[in-house]
Amino acid sequence: MSPWISAFRPRTLPLALASILTGAFLAAAAGQFDGLIVGLAALTTVLLQILSNLANDYGDSQNGADSVHREGPQRAVQSGAITPAQMKRGMWICGLLALGSGLALLWVALGAAAGLGLFLGFLALGLAAIWAAVNYTAGSNPYGYAGLGDISVFLFFGIVGVCGTYFLQARSLPLPVLLPAAALGCFATAVLNVNNIRDIKSDVLAGKITIPVRLGPLHARRYHWLLLVLGVGCATVFVALTYHSPWQWLFALAVPLFVFNALQVWQRQESMQIDPLLKQMALSTLVFTVLFGVGQVLG
Repeated sequence: MSPWISAFRPRTLPLALASILTGAFLAAAAGQFDGLIVGLAALTTVLLQILSNLANDYGDSQNGADSVHREGPQRAVQSGAITPAQMKRGMWICGLLALGSGLALLWVALGAAAGLGLFLGFLALGLAAIWAAVNYTAGSNPYGYAGLGDISVFLFFGIVGVCGTYFLQARSLPLPVLLPAAALGCFATAVLNVNNIRDIKSDVLAGKITIPVRLGPLHARRYHWLLLVLGVGCATVFVALTYHSPWQWLFALAVPLFVFNALQVWQRQESMQIDPLLKQMALSTLVFTVLFGVGQVLG
């Protein structure tokens, strides 16, 4: 596999698309689906996720989190497959592509008739997403090293992704949409939490103070349960508030996948045993997204 493809971390991309799919399904259920808008939103999100992955590879190698003590997959800069200068160039290219895709999305969704304030508001969100993607672990003061990554993931993978995708199609935002957005935010944060539980030892050595480092292994696992319960709870409340068909409960078929993940995270103590649960949690979120969305459309 090309070191660049590996650095893109393809297994993280389905999770990045989950919030876009959720916003698309909700808009479709409301009769407001627009395929071009969803396609551009998906492209922009994938580019932002790749940018974040490249910045994470670069930043962790520069700040010491990617060292011989790290027990996760080896990174491109750490291994020497890609030089720091090449990685920075790749980050610039990816960031510019994400900006271009985002501007195309806003033009198609809002058009020339949109108010300047609305356009600038969404542009600010896009620039904030680029900033967040880069400065999570890169830069002079990466916020991921202060334990703020969970907040960023919750906001951008949940609230912004779902609500933004819905609004750009429907040009309105009913308050109940915030509930599935929060559910996706909780599940995406749970994926990050599994990653950070796996890396507790190496992060302590690197001075990377993630939530699991702050809480300790036991409370980090309790926090993981809390995220999953809150995510399922938000989806449940949304269906209860908008109920009109049994199909809306289809997402419940994904709940055993979350229970399995939580139990395995609780039981497994070794880093390499925890690593496969990252993929399982991400895929579980995608399964939930599809089941929840199909349930809304059929309902």
